[in-house]
Amino acid sequence: MTDSRESLDTATRDFLAEAEDILEQMSVDLLALGDASDKDEYNPETINSIFRSAHSLKGLAGMFGFSEIAGLAHTLESLLDCLRLGKIPLDGPTMAVLFDSLEALGSILRSVGTASACPIELSPVLERINGCIAGSRKESAVTAPEELGVPENILNALTEYEEHRLRENISRGKNLFLFHASYSLDTFDRELGELMDLLKGAGEVISTLPSADGDLGSSIAFDILFGSGREVDVSATLSGLQGVSVIPLAGTLREEHPVLDAGRSAPSEARLVETPSADGDAGGLSVRSMSRTMRVDIAKLDELMNIVGELLLYHGTIAGVSDRMRDQGFSGLAVELGKAAKGMERKLNELRNRVMNVRMIPVGQLFERMSRIVRKISREQGKKIELRMSGTDTELDKMIVEDIADPLMHIIRNAIDHGIESPEERRASGKDETGIIRLSSFQKGNHVVIEVEDDGRGMDPDRIAEKAKELGLIDSTEGLSAKEILELILLPGFSTADRLSDVSGRGVGMDVVMNNIAAVSGTVDIESRLGQGSRMIITLPITLAIIKALLVETSGRTYAVPITSVRETISLEEVALRTVERKEVMQLRESTLPLLRLERFFELSPGTGGSCSSFAVVVGETERRVAIAVDDLLGQQDIVIKSLGDTFKDVRGIAGAADLGDQRTILILDVSGIITEATRGAA
Repeated sequence: MTDSRESLDTATRDFLAEAEDILEQMSVDLLALGDASDKDEYNPETINSIFRSAHSLKGLAGMFGFSEIAGLAHTLESLLDCLRLGKIPLDGPTMAVLFDSLEALGSILRSVGTASACPIELSPVLERINGCIAGSRKESAVTAPEELGVPENILNALTEYEEHRLRENISRGKNLFLFHASYSLDTFDRELGELMDLLKGAGEVISTLPSADGDLGSSIAFDILFGSGREVDVSATLSGLQGVSVIPLAGTLREEHPVLDAGRSAPSEARLVETPSADGDAGGLSVRSMSRTMRVDIAKLDELMNIVGELLLYHGTIAGVSDRMRDQGFSGLAVELGKAAKGMERKLNELRNRVMNVRMIPVGQLFERMSRIVRKISREQGKKIELRMSGTDTELDKMIVEDIADPLMHIIRNAIDHGIESPEERRASGKDETGIIRLSSFQKGNHVVIEVEDDGRGMDPDRIAEKAKELGLIDSTEGLSAKEILELILLPGFSTADRLSDVSGRGVGMDVVMNNIAAVSGTVDIESRLGQGSRMIITLPITLAIIKALLVETSGRTYAVPITSVRETISLEEVALRTVERKEVMQLRESTLPLLRLERFFELSPGTGGSCSSFAVVVGETERRVAIAVDDLLGQQDIVIKSLGDTFKDVRGIAGAADLGDQRTILILDVSGIITEATRGAA
């Protein structure tokens, strides 16, 4: 798998890596803000976080010379500033503009990452943002801050944002308090941080200002304006804090102070003891990083994985030499070499697993991106949809996650457009007007299963069959099971849509989804119940970096079959073969499986000794199984998958290539593609 970013210069790659991190954080914060705004309850710090992200992206893009991104981020920053100052309402139209702005930023970043010359039209988005900024809101009449007994010096020091937050707390009937905290110069940063964490867990810190009451020689004091809607008695906790006093402001006079959770621990007493730093510096100064993480280019991990794979090949060669030495009578040296080879194998396997773990990321990162899609499309379609996610901690190879992002997005788009009904239809059929889409994942052996399920109208097999016949994709449904009829939607050009939409229904969708998933050795299964919903089941290998493969031989040529796809191997002499509708099949216990002869599939000429299939390799999952007839089974081996490049990417039945320890290069079978070809009778 090649990455278009490899052709970009180092500076652009660094920019994209940093910008994607910022955009990811903006997306998470925006989703949280959207969910909270629906309930008219949101944390102002969430808006501040999005505002800071937009500001950071603006500065980063400006530094690297991406003026379009910097301009859009600047305009978005202005909108967020108006929002945080309460100049515009946080309503549905405003949230729509924010989501569309984030989508536009993502589109520009993708065009930079793919070195696309196709310009992104930003004028409509900029016009909507500026139109939103031009809107205004009438401030409701609230108690003036000076009537609350807030000291004049604090009122005069408040910024415009802090004054807005003070008024907002008043308008919402929050309890207001003024904390006065005094700490030693040596410990104030830690102890003030502890107090701030305690307060933020119970309400909103409106403003933190230095106070003139501290002794400049040994202590520093702060005035903290705080608002809370909590009604919890912690007067005993407050009375135990040294150096901290609290004044309830007018309108909040009670016998007890409803501020903090009683279960939270109070900040420790201020100590006048100097705390030495970890490196022994008495002044506590250090330039060491607080983080123990670093960003690594995936290409470097690919190179490392290739080296590990080559070492595994050399290990195989050494093990082979040990066996030959033993056969030739050098038993003593052979035993020592064999022991060394075993130890080397253990360490190489450990190294391989460690490198693979570095490549793994939780699929929750991918699911979070789908949340934006659901919110955006449901809003455009006028549908109410709730996205439920589970199994977000399941880990998958970073490259596989990126390769299935677009297919997964298209499946969700189809679920919203074709699956989930309108609120009116759902009410008429006795359903809740809010449709549900479930995204779940779990590990199954060496695979990860991702399921997309909706509770919509489901798929109508009769309509699918009728449409397939209209489009000339099939002549008859005779002999097709209900599952096979549902899988007709995966054929190129298939669509049941009577009209085109911006979301789906253009007849170029599910076959592309199938091909993209098959490209990473994945499979797609479909389940549906009319009137109750549908489920798309995607099964993927955990990684494509290093895999264990079964080596087979046909017509003098060696091929690799990923061992995760192999269900069993069997001698053809032990099973009954017959022909059904001019297709060869194999009877295996209670099942009848299509038999695909590999030399016919690849149109190979017989080898020197002729071709005589002796074994069958059963591959696939559950109902999608095929028996591949081969001449010989050569054993298992760890291999590193290498891309064949764009020139050979469309060769059917081939997923890539691999080098063997004897300097040979072999082809790796695309099991999913072979199963699809065999079950459609194309072979």
